[in-house]
Amino acid sequence: MMLWPKRQPRGSQSRNSLGIRLNRAITDEEQRGLIFAFRARVIAVIAVMLWLVLLIEPQRQLYYLSVSSVLLLLGVIPHLLRYHRHAVLIRLAFVLLDAVLITAVIILTPPGDIDYGFPIQMRVRGPEFLYLMLLIVGAALSYSPLQVIWTGFCVVMAWGIGVMLVQMRDDTLQYDPAAEASPEATLRLVTDPYFVGYFNLMNQLVLAIIATAILAAAVWRSRRMLLRQTRAEIARADLARYVSPDVADAIMASDQAFGVPTTREVAVLFADIVGFTALSERLPPDRVVRLLKSFHERGSRVVFRHGGTLDKYMGDGFLATFGAISDTPDAAARALRCAIELQHEIDRWNAKRAERGAETIRLSTGVHCGPVVVGNIGSDRRLEFSVIGDAVNIASRLEALTRRLGCRIAVSADCLAVARRHSADLPEFISAGAVQLDGREQSVAVCVWPPPPKVQ
Repeated sequence: MMLWPKRQPRGSQSRNSLGIRLNRAITDEEQRGLIFAFRARVIAVIAVMLWLVLLIEPQRQLYYLSVSSVLLLLGVIPHLLRYHRHAVLIRLAFVLLDAVLITAVIILTPPGDIDYGFPIQMRVRGPEFLYLMLLIVGAALSYSPLQVIWTGFCVVMAWGIGVMLVQMRDDTLQYDPAAEASPEATLRLVTDPYFVGYFNLMNQLVLAIIATAILAAAVWRSRRMLLRQTRAEIARADLARYVSPDVADAIMASDQAFGVPTTREVAVLFADIVGFTALSERLPPDRVVRLLKSFHERGSRVVFRHGGTLDKYMGDGFLATFGAISDTPDAAARALRCAIELQHEIDRWNAKRAERGAETIRLSTGVHCGPVVVGNIGSDRRLEFSVIGDAVNIASRLEALTRRLGCRIAVSADCLAVARRHSADLPEFISAGAVQLDGREQSVAVCVWPPPPKVQ
């Protein structure tokens, strides 16, 4: 008995979580495979039943249709019990019943007067063995190599035992390799209705074993591929919780080291809640957290919808970039359309907040474009994919400028001109003239939206 819990090694919890999710994904895929296999079985049995109706005489139809119905029932029971805690054992047991039933129906003569009276030896020499091969093929739909191997084993054992029992009958003729016989005598022997040869049996069993091995290997390979794809999807989902989806996709798809610093023309968008400090003083902490969470979710959806990269959250604001991952000629137009939709999204959110008596919020946005350095920054232990450059500083200053200009969006005139070359349907922006931004020697021509009551 352990008085103290065993300390988990560092990283073991995350590995256990990954293993649990992988197992859950594989289990779900196996369940979908079993459902698909059951549906395929139903279709196959119904097709056989229809074929039997067309093929055999009416007096023999009842027997074979009854056998087909039993075979259908043997598939329904494990399908209904597929979520049972012993579902695997139940499924394997019914596979054995399938093999035994089909073997018995093929070899044993039909009851009553519906038998043609042919020797039983002839029943193991026809193509009916292929019905057993269908069991092996159907098992491949289960995504379980174990079930394929077990099905092949059951088929080989059931058919092998059945044929050997027929060979052991007193009236069965067999080929004696020690006896010398003319070709004519051998031909008469192998064409005799009471003859059963080992060569035919060995061919059937060897082919069944080979088919089982090939299908089991194919299912195992498909399962491995599913594991790799599932692991990649889980890794991408985990990664997307910390970086934007386009960054996650680029990291997963990159054959080389991701994030090597490079210079690109990028549009930068800063968004910030105006007066958030005063608002947070009036709200309890849990409501502040809920407000920020809702704001970040709404903002990130809009950014991603316009093909942007969410660079980072900064308390009550965020930094988004357009064209940071790959060259995007219309990055400026995307950023401005995103900025306008963000304001519309805030308006819709404010309408809902007003209905329940909550305070409305105001969002200020600054947009600029220009050359920046894009890539990983930080130390070897902690990297962050971000953008650095004067364009980032200008966008930040433009966002702060909205308070002085009384507008919701402030964009540099150069960025607006670039955006209009790629999108002529942008709304009207009013020029605010050349503005001296904090910390900069050169002034920047600024345009604002919506038009302020009075532009200083």
